[in-house]
Amino acid sequence: MEGLKGIHHVTAITSSAEKNYEFFTYVLGMRLVKKTVNQDDIQTYHLFFADDKGNPGTDMTFFDFPRIPKGSHGTNEIYKTSFRVPSDEALTYWVDRFERLQVNHTGIQEQFGKKTLAFVDFDDQQYQLISDERNEGVETGIPWQKGPIPLTYAITGLGPVFIRIADFTSFKEVLEKVMQFKYMQEENGLHLFEVGKGGNGAQVIVEPNNTMPNARQGYGTVHHVAFRVDDRSVLDKWTTRMENFGLATSGYVNRHFFESLYSRVAPQILFEFATDGPGFMGDEPYETLGEKLSLPPFLESKREQIEQMVRPIDTIRSTITFTKE
Repeated sequence: MEGLKGIHHVTAITSSAEKNYEFFTYVLGMRLVKKTVNQDDIQTYHLFFADDKGNPGTDMTFFDFPRIPKGSHGTNEIYKTSFRVPSDEALTYWVDRFERLQVNHTGIQEQFGKKTLAFVDFDDQQYQLISDERNEGVETGIPWQKGPIPLTYAITGLGPVFIRIADFTSFKEVLEKVMQFKYMQEENGLHLFEVGKGGNGAQVIVEPNNTMPNARQGYGTVHHVAFRVDDRSVLDKWTTRMENFGLATSGYVNRHFFESLYSRVAPQILFEFATDGPGFMGDEPYETLGEKLSLPPFLESKREQIEQMVRPIDTIRSTITFTKE
């Protein structure tokens, strides 16, 4: 069985696609590589922020469902997303940047031997930066070359995803027996699991918690996390494997930019398996990624209808020269 290669992407929910674009572009310096719509709800934007070329394992994506209420954090939730930066020194840069831009943060801390910096956005979506200085394992991506962050400090990809769960025993069994994660260690009530080559880009950190109320999904919360597989043939094997273990799946789903499979592996915990390709540059050149509304072929005939549903968002950056600061 060809195993999972690490984290593919994380998808969350925002209250405002416009504010989300501003925060990820001008504060975090991640590149918008695709502006599209939710393929299951075409009145909803789906924005993809990633590294310079939209490599798998680097993208954080967002839905802005109309009129959705604010979510609440609790147990049975994917509750925090990490972003990788090159070094411990980079975290010092980010502390200064967050102070200047008034981004709420915790200061630099240590977690499983790695330096980290936790912070939140305008929706109370929870994130952390994690240093790759002492990291080994899955390679990271390429910082956005023309973005506002000096390349030696810039975000390069996704790091560990945090999950809070009421029934830790059952969830641990799913991770180990079904998904082939390896249990690494426990620290301060958090449990570290790795898959594939391991390292920051292939980790899940689980917090057992049966005292908090159930999380409620809404803006400011994570919708799902996706894990990398090579191609369709491996994806199909995972469909068979999940179903053989008694887990319901979506079956094959073609997302155009990648091919997918979904499974709810625990209460309120949705996992996706996604292929590394074809990627984000099939319908837009590198220079202008994310600047137009991109639609998969099966929605192209509805372009006029969709453009009337979603408000215009100016995402043109190819004409802007960012000053790295």
